[in-house]
Amino acid sequence: MISFISQILQKLLKSEENISETIFILPSKRAGSFLLNELSKLNQNHLFAPKVYSIEEFAQIISGLQPIDNTISLFEFYEVYRKLTPEEHREDFETFATWAQTLIHDFNELDRYLIDHNSFFNYLSGIQDINHWYLQKKKTELIKNYLKFWQQLPGYYEHLKESLLNRKLGYQGLIYREAAANIVAYASSVSKKHVFIGFNALNNAEQDIIQYLLEKKKAEIHWDLDESFLKDKEHSASIFINQYLKEWRVYKDQDFTPGVDEYCKEKQIELIGVPKNIGQAKYLGELLSGFEESQLENTAVVLGEEDLLLPVLNSLPPNIQDLNITMGFPLKNAALSSLFDNIFHIHLNATSGFYYKDVISIINHPALHSLLKPAADDFSIRIKKENSVYIASEEIIKNFPEVNQPIIKACFEEVNNIPEKLIANFHILTQEIKDFYRKQENRLGLEFLYQFHVLFNKLENLNTTYPHIKSLKSLQGFYKEIMTTQSLDFQGKPFKGLQLMGMLESRALDFETVIITSVNEGILPSGKSNNSFLPFDLKKAYNLPTYSEKNAVYTYHFYRLLQRAKKVYLLYNTEPDGMNTGEKSRFITQLEVEKRPKHKLIKKLISPKVPALTSGLKEVKKTPEVIEKLRELAASGFSPSALTTYIRNPIDFYYRYVLGVKDSDNVEETVAYNTLGTVIHDSLETLYKPLEGKNLTQNDILQFKKRIPEEISLQFKKTYTSAPMNRGKNLLIFEVAKRYLQNFLQQELNRIKNGDEVRILMIEKNLKTQIKIEALDFPVYIRGKVDRLENTNGITRIIDYKTGKVQQAQLKIVDWDLLASDYDKYSKSFQVLTYASLIKNSLDLSPPVEAGVISFKNLQNGFLKFTKNEKANQRGGGKTELDSEIMEAFQTELKKLIAEICDPNKAFIEKEIKNGNY
Repeated sequence: MISFISQILQKLLKSEENISETIFILPSKRAGSFLLNELSKLNQNHLFAPKVYSIEEFAQIISGLQPIDNTISLFEFYEVYRKLTPEEHREDFETFATWAQTLIHDFNELDRYLIDHNSFFNYLSGIQDINHWYLQKKKTELIKNYLKFWQQLPGYYEHLKESLLNRKLGYQGLIYREAAANIVAYASSVSKKHVFIGFNALNNAEQDIIQYLLEKKKAEIHWDLDESFLKDKEHSASIFINQYLKEWRVYKDQDFTPGVDEYCKEKQIELIGVPKNIGQAKYLGELLSGFEESQLENTAVVLGEEDLLLPVLNSLPPNIQDLNITMGFPLKNAALSSLFDNIFHIHLNATSGFYYKDVISIINHPALHSLLKPAADDFSIRIKKENSVYIASEEIIKNFPEVNQPIIKACFEEVNNIPEKLIANFHILTQEIKDFYRKQENRLGLEFLYQFHVLFNKLENLNTTYPHIKSLKSLQGFYKEIMTTQSLDFQGKPFKGLQLMGMLESRALDFETVIITSVNEGILPSGKSNNSFLPFDLKKAYNLPTYSEKNAVYTYHFYRLLQRAKKVYLLYNTEPDGMNTGEKSRFITQLEVEKRPKHKLIKKLISPKVPALTSGLKEVKKTPEVIEKLRELAASGFSPSALTTYIRNPIDFYYRYVLGVKDSDNVEETVAYNTLGTVIHDSLETLYKPLEGKNLTQNDILQFKKRIPEEISLQFKKTYTSAPMNRGKNLLIFEVAKRYLQNFLQQELNRIKNGDEVRILMIEKNLKTQIKIEALDFPVYIRGKVDRLENTNGITRIIDYKTGKVQQAQLKIVDWDLLASDYDKYSKSFQVLTYASLIKNSLDLSPPVEAGVISFKNLQNGFLKFTKNEKANQRGGGKTELDSEIMEAFQTELKKLIAEICDPNKAFIEKEIKNGNY
């Protein structure tokens, strides 16, 4: 394959042109580099390299202006806006920036297409006036101000232009307009020949420049478009070039011979549908793994979506030895960017303190964690231990040693919405990280850090030159704006190995093998977008580009890439993904409909290999080590919670009690239900503990009721957090806890008033007792903490508090064999009977004895007693006294359960989950 650039150079060399005295202008710097490389290969003799410019550089030379970026243009525009707008009507910079960027883009378009701004803005102002005249006869002040804005646009444009030209500065459009105005003077000052190569869609300024040089015989232009497209006047790829051939004066005097007949030659084109973007990256790696080194040398991977760069780089196979990446690595994708984003976030959202998750994310960030160890780990543990949801700046700073103070202050010191302070802190932070990276010899990290250092310097300089950034929000906006334009250039061999680029970087370049990703509608082409104040029909009237012309640009780039390629792989996403509908691009449909005879189209749908997953229940056999752990558990005592956990799911018992796997210790932003239960239990223990061995009186309860707020508050501080419980859901839960105790104590008071004699025997007592199991050759104990033991009117009651809702039906049993099999139905019965076994084996209780639950969500039903019924549908009349018959029956089931847990031949087998429950 002979590339288009090579063809042009061969032609020039044969014509004995003095190449060294020729000025080459191409669409991009990348294409210019390829031209010089091709020239070095073709030329047999030594020569001085010619001057090679991109079209933007060439326009700058003719205009004599220095380019400024969008951000500086915005600041310059604000200076003009302040001069032209009375102070009472002047917007602050933050508000101004929301609409000014769009207006600068429109100014840029007007200049590039050499539109007379006066007639254009008068037309636009008239349209806006017409749009509002019918709303009401008398215009409101709002409508008057709105129309006045459109009338002021010519003044904004003229003063901005004048301000920039006075200092020899210009945004891109203004540079083009000045270049077109200066072309006559430029042409008269140079004698060298200009060669324009590989252009397609030219704005009016570019057309004027090129046409003038052509007419003065000081230039020639070489179009790269296949003859098959030129003949098809309706094809989008040929719209612009056919227009130039028809309208340019130079082509009225001479015929145009395209000289390009490549598209219809033999090609293999594979249309490959792959689910999701990551699927495309993975399949691309698989595809490249089958390429020989010689094929890779002339292969280009063109990313339709530049966000695919990282997935593609991570998916490249080992046979890729040489790689050149044209597009650059976006700074916003660097790991460091998340650190600065988080610092912006905490200072923009801080209220009474910094949110704990934001604090942890900063001190544990990969760029800082190694610098802050071990203090960062200790502080993270303390946050979780103290359940701190919002943390004051001073609290964070004092928890770190002196050596960490510069970093911690740079991250967390209050900046009081002053941008200069935050920029200064960012400089401190980059300096501290730089020293650490140098010691670690982290060259890549240093390169990224340098780019951020440059970015912060730019922000600082902007804020010094144009002191309009008054808030952190404005600063963040410009930080993001600048970061989106910054990228880290890859170092590589530009003309060797696989070429990885974006669609625009492929201009004027040719490859034998082309792989294009994301060939989806809305991406290639990009579809409709309207980042402009200019109405569609006004753009059409002044021949400004609309989405239709922009789509035609991408159509040309797409088909030009295919012209000389022999193998083409077009990958598209088959699945809806975000805003993408999953629809393949119209370009693919066109290739199918307009298929050339020598084109071999192959359609593929790729799906990832998904291994078959077995959904069997987990099973863990009891090894000698497991049996040894079970012996230790038996010696320390099985608790009711451990036994009911086994009933619910043996695998959970294995994880929690055998392996010792605990729930992760996280900060409770809202009081968890088990925390509420602990607060209620501990409050009742504090209140009732002094009454052990005494009768409960009305005065005791009245005194308890007075202490409720103080006691609840104290227990929340001990169990949950020392922070005030005075807002949000936690305030509601605090009030719920108070209401639970009030209602419970009122019920106690009613009992006493009704004549019940209540004697408190035991409160929150830890008990442990041995249980003999013949099947086991080691001692077994059960242990537990009994919430309350009392004697009411001669009946001993074993009481278990439950803050959740418990119904009487959950404390009834008919068949003892079911006790250890159904957690939902019988777990409450099993627990209270276990407590009863503990007490009966530890204390000598005089009958009758009852056991049951007091449910704080079901207080109206009072003490819910364990009941043994003879029939399933029996109503009332069940046995509630825990006599020897009931206790012996329970002991039998308890021993069976423990024997099963400790049986070395019975594995822990997971119970199947049904409807979200075990």
